[in-house]
Amino acid sequence: MTTNEITETPARRLDYARTVPKVFRAMIALDAAAREGLDPALVELVQMRTSQLNNCAYCLDMHTKDARKAGESDERIYLLPVWHEAPAGVYSEKERAALALAEEIAGIGGGVSDAAYARAAAHFEDEELAHLVSVCFTINTWNRINITTRKTPGAL
Repeated sequence: MTTNEITETPARRLDYARTVPKVFRAMIALDAAAREGLDPALVELVQMRTSQLNNCAYCLDMHTKDARKAGESDERIYLLPVWHEAPAGVYSEKERAALALAEEIAGIGGGVSDAAYARAAAHFEDEELAHLVSVCFTINTWNRINITTRKTPGAL
């Protein structure tokens, strides 16, 4: 079989939740524990931005819908990919610090800069910061699971 034949024929992908239910339930529990004590709107922003960076359509679709259900404005959702350039007042300084940290965690190959970490630490108490970091690594893990298994946006 040639390389072209391999890439042209989509491989059947496994149903992760059904195949490893114990691991899936552990991920659900970890995700719930990570969110504790954080503003739900902040969590959705971080999860949407991380999913954008990781090109995870499934998670982006899910978290955008969750954010809308929670009352998030269209303006904040639409401007999220360019939050750095968004007008003052669209995102709080605390949200901007969280988004900057989330972006660096998503691209961890270069590490997390002292500046991004210090910016977040200035807005979050230690426990809250630890939860934020946990949300960042759980959404990165969910992104990788759903990209690998080609989970379809809108699918359950």
